[in-house]
Parts: sequence; structure tokens; C-alpha cells
Amino acid sequence: MSYDTDKLEQEALDAIDKYKLFFIEDVVAYVSCSRATFYNHGLDKLDTIKDALSKNKINIKVSMRNKWYKSESATLQVALMKMIATDDEAHRLNGSRQEIRHQGAVPVGKMSEEAKKQIDEILDKEY
Repeated sequence: MSYDTDKLEQEALDAIDKYKLFFIEDVVAYVSCSRATFYNHGLDKLDTIKDALSKNKINIKVSMRNKWYKSESATLQVALMKMIATDDEAHRLNGSRQEIRHQGAVPVGKMSEEAKKQIDEILDKEY
């Protein structure tokens, strides 16, 4: 049976829109051809199909973030804050950044003559 690529593309686009699909594997289930035919026609590589899937993903993400923002659930609000926070804000929320402060000079011991000799030998070598 011969398939028209344009018709299969339109079927795929209609299914993506109607069923709010996100993944190319899901699209294959809604078109009137086999999985092999779908890939042989290069439908998985078409920008129109990729863009439609991407648009669905973005719309759902935006919708979910809006629900989280409006929610009274502290868990959802913290999750949203972690997503939109700067690195410093995210570390403060997670309690994951540790700041170490010290004052004064750090004493450095004297280098032994043997250590100096080894360093000189390394520096004298040609690379």
C-alpha cells in the first residue's frame, strides 16, 4: 500500500493537536500507517511535527507553573521557586551552600632543601 507523506503528516499534526501529544512515539499510534512506514517517510524528522510536539510541551509547562504559582500548597510554591530562582536563592532554599570564612594569614612552613632541589630539577627539564 502506498502512502502519501503529506497526508500522513497532516494526520500526525491533527493527532498531536487533538490528543495533546508530547512524544513522537505516541504520534505513531495515531496515524494510519505502521511504525516502519512512519519512519521511512521521515515524518519523525519534519520540523512541523517537532514544532507541534514542542508547542504542546511548552503549553503544558506554562500551565503547570501557573497552577503552582496560584496554589496554596507550600510544596508546589517551593518547587516553582527552585525552578525560577537564581543560583544563590536556590542554594539558600536547599541549604546547600556553605561559606567558609577565615581571618589572618595562613602559615606556610619552610621548604626543605630536598624539596627545593626536586622542584629545580623539574623546572630544568625540557618538555
